[in-house]
Amino acid sequence: MSDTPDWFTSGWPHVWLPYAQMQTVAPPLPVVGASGSRLQLADGRELVDGISSWWSTCHGYQHPHIVQAMQQQAGQLSHVMFAGLAHEQPYTLAQRLCAFTRMGLERVFFAESGSVAVEIAMKMALQYWRNKGESKRTKFIYFTNGYHGDTMGAMGISSDSDFKGAFSSLTLKNYQLDIPHDEYSFAEFADTVAAIRGQVAALIMEPLVQGAGGMKFHSADILSEIRRVCREQDILFIADEIATGFGRTGNLFACHEAAIEPDILCLGKALTGGHMPLAATLAKAHVFDAFLGDSYDKALMHGPTYMAHAIGCAAANASLDLWEQEPRLAQAEALEQKLWDGLKHLGDRPAVRDVRVKGAIGVLELDAPREAMLAMRAKAPELGAWLRPFGNTLYTTPPLNISDADLQVVLRAMEALTS
Repeated sequence: MSDTPDWFTSGWPHVWLPYAQMQTVAPPLPVVGASGSRLQLADGRELVDGISSWWSTCHGYQHPHIVQAMQQQAGQLSHVMFAGLAHEQPYTLAQRLCAFTRMGLERVFFAESGSVAVEIAMKMALQYWRNKGESKRTKFIYFTNGYHGDTMGAMGISSDSDFKGAFSSLTLKNYQLDIPHDEYSFAEFADTVAAIRGQVAALIMEPLVQGAGGMKFHSADILSEIRRVCREQDILFIADEIATGFGRTGNLFACHEAAIEPDILCLGKALTGGHMPLAATLAKAHVFDAFLGDSYDKALMHGPTYMAHAIGCAAANASLDLWEQEPRLAQAEALEQKLWDGLKHLGDRPAVRDVRVKGAIGVLELDAPREAMLAMRAKAPELGAWLRPFGNTLYTTPPLNISDADLQVVLRAMEALTS
């Protein structure tokens, strides 16, 4: 098998890669297939994917039940606009998601990506207050180390990072606060929120785990208290579970661990089991009801061309089938102990600042410069694993049904990279 396929050679001069300096970036590894937890490369090698294609392939690649559902839908109806026309898959999915999330959410607005789902949540929150006659509530509260996407609005509610540096002058100015962690900081947080409540439409956060901001964890008690403050101050609470949802934190959703219900919920990534682009923004009835009236002025004027894409919704419905039929949540919970057993001893190494495990997330916080972290990306495939360290964080978020043998490949690679 040729190491470099013709399609790669001809296409490489025309592709613009994400998060990359194109003048110096090494060419990516050509993938020709995938199955379960493994990627098949053009040169014949197989790599165990330790990060589930950015947290998305919760059931592994090419799950036959999802693939069959997509193929069947493609043969019947690939796509039709969602304005003025209805089709089965999104209507079925909307009903199932409201029941599946178990958070009292009643309405679902579909999109194609997580960043757009966040933008929609922001629009919902802003217009909710305008429709209720409180047009001065135009700001958001977000948290240090938070990340909610790369679109312009989402960057305005994300902490400063490489993702937004070039665009900081264009993003919306909102209120960035630290996540409170003790009685004193909670009192300060509550006082701050009370002081600015008249300007704030919503608070948004990644519950339990802040992903791209450094894989930072916080407790369910902290999450519950933040939700309580929002309720007391009549501020909408947006839970961004794009990364944390669908078993990743060991619970079906991170909000479940804290027994809280958001006003608005953002989903993506693992929504389709990583097989198709699809995202959703779910809202409580009181949010939806604020948009009802005799005038279009109150309507939510947003509509992505490919929203409620038929094949994507078929994949999501098939993914929900798997959650109902296979022991995925038990597998996610079991991964927590396996990851801890495989990583805890690395905490004694000089380069390792901290070892953190939460559900199906394993994190090594390192004392290493950017160059060393980038070198780890290049070395990991030589160890049989696909890992993508960022900042000072080496982490794994494997498929929830990864085999013990494949998990060991990932853990041995993480151990070797920190030696």
